[in-house]
Amino acid sequence: MVVTIRDVAKAAGVSASTVSRALSMPDVVEAATLERVTKVAEHLGYRPNRAARGLITGRTGNFGLILPDLANPFFPSVVKGIQQAAHRADYQVFVVDTDEDATAELGLVRNLAKQVDGIVLCSPRMKPAELRQAASLVPVVLVNRREGSIPAVAVDNAGGMRQIVRHLADLGHRRIGYVAGPRSSWSNRGRLKALQAECRGAGLELVALGNFDPTFDGGTAAAEGVLISGVTAVIGYNDLVALGVIGGLRERGVAVPAQISVVGIDNIAMSSMVDPALTTLDLPKDVAGRAAVELLVQLLAAEAPPNKPIRELPTELVVRKSTAPRPRRTQPREHRRRRSDRDEPGPELRHAETDHRQRPDRLG
Repeated sequence: MVVTIRDVAKAAGVSASTVSRALSMPDVVEAATLERVTKVAEHLGYRPNRAARGLITGRTGNFGLILPDLANPFFPSVVKGIQQAAHRADYQVFVVDTDEDATAELGLVRNLAKQVDGIVLCSPRMKPAELRQAASLVPVVLVNRREGSIPAVAVDNAGGMRQIVRHLADLGHRRIGYVAGPRSSWSNRGRLKALQAECRGAGLELVALGNFDPTFDGGTAAAEGVLISGVTAVIGYNDLVALGVIGGLRERGVAVPAQISVVGIDNIAMSSMVDPALTTLDLPKDVAGRAAVELLVQLLAAEAPPNKPIRELPTELVVRKSTAPRPRRTQPREHRRRRSDRDEPGPELRHAETDHRQRPDRLG
């Protein structure tokens, strides 16, 4: 049997209009009455009609979530956290995938603005001016991105890169590569900047490789450049890229981590299932999703930015089997170059020498 607002009113000894105000505009109802009505409603299992409540409050009871690629294993965990928190707040979530098309994001915000009470933009690729325009259309919270005073949930990129660099330095690595992600990615720019600073501080050499698609195939395509660069350790933009690098190195007969160590970022589920299990930086994905909804609910309740509009979440390096001490060279590089005239280099050596001249510019 469906419990109606009249059933709650009769049991609480008040009018139906009082119940409606108590459940939709609690600030205008006396505290004692509000407490009585809410207890009765909870006891009877009353659920307000969403459409009727929308007519009173002007709210839809919906949130929008726009993200770049739902196929990327990083995002489902974020979505899960958002859905859990939204459900607790009695909101439904519309999920939209842009397929890594930055030009589609602002149009999607415009389309959703009239159907939702607020939007979570996860790893948006929009330009700063476009983000500000989006925030003027509908309450917006960013995940994995910062822009001015727009409420946001971000991870501690600097702290995360510091953990990775220190781990590799402790293993004796002195020349480290970074397989960069999309140019439009805020996370990519933040990670590269932090890596440059950390490597300079540790006296290490950083080689920037990229930009590549943030996918397994992107990492596979980067493997050749990793070999050409002469690095002994490489960091992928994300776990998918790092796993692709491992696959590409394996195709070329290069052992991980015996010859090159590989580190990922995200700690997606499959990173622990591969061989070798991937050393990676764990990002609190579901926590980020829940925090985004909390900010959005606060924003809607106060109709103003929350007291702490920017939430920075900590990261943790998970050390597995894809990193190892820097391999010892069987002979000094200088000695290998000083071949006698009668030691005609074979095809493999000629190829390596040609590739060496094409090394990417050094950074750091």
